[in-house]
Amino acid sequence: MARYSPPSLRCFFRCAASSASRAVGSGTRKKNLVFLGSPQVAASVLDKLLGASGSPESAFQVAAVVTQPPAAKNRGRKLMPSAVAQLALDRGFPEELIFTPERAREESFLSALKEVEPDVCITAAYGNILPQKFLDIPSCGTVNIHPSLLPLYRGAAPVQRALQDGVAETGVSLAYTVRALDAGPVIACERFSVDECIKAPELLSMLFHLGSKLLINELPSILDGSAKDKAQPQDDSKATLAPKLNSEESWLSFDEEAKVLHNKVRAFAGWPGTRAKLQLINQNSVPDVLEIKVISTKVSTSCVKVGDENEILFSGSSLLIPCSGSTWLEVLELQLPGKKVTKAQDFWNGLRGQKLMKLP
Repeated sequence: MARYSPPSLRCFFRCAASSASRAVGSGTRKKNLVFLGSPQVAASVLDKLLGASGSPESAFQVAAVVTQPPAAKNRGRKLMPSAVAQLALDRGFPEELIFTPERAREESFLSALKEVEPDVCITAAYGNILPQKFLDIPSCGTVNIHPSLLPLYRGAAPVQRALQDGVAETGVSLAYTVRALDAGPVIACERFSVDECIKAPELLSMLFHLGSKLLINELPSILDGSAKDKAQPQDDSKATLAPKLNSEESWLSFDEEAKVLHNKVRAFAGWPGTRAKLQLINQNSVPDVLEIKVISTKVSTSCVKVGDENEILFSGSSLLIPCSGSTWLEVLELQLPGKKVTKAQDFWNGLRGQKLMKLP
């Protein structure tokens, strides 16, 4: 995949601009939009932008795509393009206009971006910090789709941290990008009610779907400059942070209440997931430590306790794990190391009379 070669792009952009002018009428050109994003949720946004830009009435064209460099994936460690790059290629987007800088501050990349002459840059889960030199290039500014109701949950993991907190409502915001983290004026936002069982990957997808529709609606005002007049500054005193997840956070402690653990399972679904250590006692009363990955849970509404206070029970289709505050966590699906995800009932049947306990 070509990274960037500015000299060869000059003719391409002159031709593209001429074609766009003819598409929207004599003397008028489509505005140049540069899209920056990397994962699958960002690819869905790019797909909608490419679709909207294809309309004869569209005021913009996607002039370039910026994404993370190819990364080694799967067991073969083969270098694979990001989901955004793959979508662009699948849609027939010119490969020479897909930029993959290691850092957005690279001078060669910034020179290539200037060749594009972007009117606006749109970011959606791009994954790179944008320097002031970048932000100075697009005449209409840089706008980010952020999956929270800013100023709440500024940072790398807004959806995951919101779920971890057990919020009943979240949303998506369109905000101008400034040097401070997710602190730019908000152009528009849309609220979204959070189901108590929804997991982070699903909620993330829904919010970016809403965000892409919000963006399409607001692009005319962004391109004519009126969005800057109506954009509302954020109240920094109400800001909360959503730091990046790390794998060490993935362990569950049953000294916490079941609701806290259930929210963590939802929040950490996908990556890094949630793990727990249990004690397996065989028929000879010999204990062993069993590590599991907890996939799906819910909070038990009632449990008639039978047995030791640390004993893990089974009822209906769930493991019942005693937690703090006399609460019980129902585990519906789990995964053993090196195995596929299994239903709790199949796991329980495989124990063949062995006892399962919380670690003391």
